[in-house]
Amino acid sequence: MPARSADGTAALEKALDVLDAVGSAPAGLSQAELATQLALPRTTLYRLLGTLTQRALLRRDPLRRVYCLGQRCMDYARAAYTLPDLVAAAGTELRALRDLSGETTYLATQDGLEVVALERCASPHNQRSQSEPGQRKPMHSTSQGKAILAALPAPERDALVKELVLTPVTPRSLTDRRRLVAELKLTAQRGWALDDEEMVLGTRCCGAAIVDRQGRVRGAISVAGPAFRLTLARLQLLGPEVVEAARRIGAQLSAAQAVQPTVGTLQPVPGDWAFHGAWPHWHAGEGALYWADALAPALHRLVPGQDDALISRLDAPVQSLLLHQGQPLLQSAEQWQRLQGGQLQAVSGMPARPCTALAAHPQGGLWACQPEGERWRVGELGPQGDGLGGWLLPEPATALAWQPDGQALVLACAHSGSLQVAEPGRAAPRRLATVPRGSGQLGGVAVDARGGVWAALLGGWSVARFEPDGAMDQVLPLPVPSPTDLCFGGADGRTLYITSSRDTLSREALEAAPLSGRLFAMPGVGA
Repeated sequence: MPARSADGTAALEKALDVLDAVGSAPAGLSQAELATQLALPRTTLYRLLGTLTQRALLRRDPLRRVYCLGQRCMDYARAAYTLPDLVAAAGTELRALRDLSGETTYLATQDGLEVVALERCASPHNQRSQSEPGQRKPMHSTSQGKAILAALPAPERDALVKELVLTPVTPRSLTDRRRLVAELKLTAQRGWALDDEEMVLGTRCCGAAIVDRQGRVRGAISVAGPAFRLTLARLQLLGPEVVEAARRIGAQLSAAQAVQPTVGTLQPVPGDWAFHGAWPHWHAGEGALYWADALAPALHRLVPGQDDALISRLDAPVQSLLLHQGQPLLQSAEQWQRLQGGQLQAVSGMPARPCTALAAHPQGGLWACQPEGERWRVGELGPQGDGLGGWLLPEPATALAWQPDGQALVLACAHSGSLQVAEPGRAAPRRLATVPRGSGQLGGVAVDARGGVWAALLGGWSVARFEPDGAMDQVLPLPVPSPTDLCFGGADGRTLYITSSRDTLSREALEAAPLSGRLFAMPGVGA
């Protein structure tokens, strides 16, 4: 048996040698040329060529009598380079660059006049660049932004440069438009851009644009680290390596990918916009979504495949909405009302004290965050509406969401940007993650079937997903700056519904984001 295995390996190696030789010869190779180049016996080569041709890995050109790569090789190559998105395509190159340089590597894409970090591969050093995925930065102060600008067609680049507000982030930031234009010309010539402590003092970075096979600029990658390690002389050596890595990533991005946004099938739901949409909740029994406009106070109901329906208008702003005991439960002007028979009816025995957040346990209990002295208690509401047990916090929880199995409660604290997980029976919640201020303010939260925590990022133009270990693994950009809340629903529980607001936006912001205030749906997310 061992001998047979060895013989099989030897035959496989010879077949791979033939494929490698033919693949390295654009004009193809004849059987005689292959025999000479590979020093293979004539009969062995004949059998290998016959098998490879039969499998369509090679084809024989009858006119020139040479062998070329077959259609099956083309199919394999196409499958290898048709990756699902920019993040997946860049993963290997980010790790390779990190290993090559020993510094943190980043992937980012353009969003308006900013770049948004999509992925990070952290340096093993204790002192390192530590920007978080989802963080937004001005284009003129980052190597990624300058690399993207330099790679854009001249008319598009010039229009963007005119719009940029050259606010200094550090004393070394570029604030002179003529200097920026000159640096972009230099970047275009050498292929890579430099951030010389322009975003963070003491940190240098070099980046290169990712351009797909159709010539479209898709984003940029970069290497960043402390200035004492990334000297200007060292960056001159690393720059070409970053350019080559960006080129390899771009070669993997197909035309089909170029026209598909990262958010996949995100669509605004037909219907009017809200001033401040919030509190979406899926009613599985009705197969419908309930949500509210807090400021133009109204209760809405959406059945998938139909337009959004207005159920009831209210006289005072809505303070909270949730599903409890199978029906929508709504608080307005400190009065509680339940939707029954299509009408809102007053409910007693609800909390009289203000609640900063509410959530219904999958088994029916009502949980809230309420002030208690100088702290805040998250606990189950008793018959009189007071919190019982639970956990004391140094700051208010602004959103709550139970895991689908009811085993843990996710807390969002907007002031500190922290996400925490509280488990009944444990003395204190554990910190899951902290969202950087530059990524936006924490809004509502939801938990998917795999335990991932999704958070709306107000002012961040995105929602983000965190793994159960706290790692941010997805950032989904949105066409609106202020997503407020989110939930999972649909027949299979995998549609992500996102509410948004427009009440705090300027006229310029509304012109840039006309869909603000709309309800959005994205199927196939909560797998």
